Amino acid sequence: MTQPNNPLHGKTLQSILEELVLRYRWDGLAYNIDINCFKENPSIKSSLNFLRKTPWARKKVEELYLKSFD
Repeated sequence: MTQPNNPLHGKTLQSILEELVLRYRWDGLAYNIDINCFKENPSIKSSLNFLRKTPWARKKVEELYLKSFD
């Protein structure tokens, strides 16, 4: 099933997060999205665990990705 109107189709949360870290680094992500997993001892693994359990935080990450790479 294709989703031509979904710009995130085919993107994993991990790839989105990795691209954002490359662009903003952890301190920039923490500045743009005020969540502790980006502020205190951040890592891809711990951030993915948090974002997968927290829909509102994942939505903010996806929104930042869309604004940044549009």
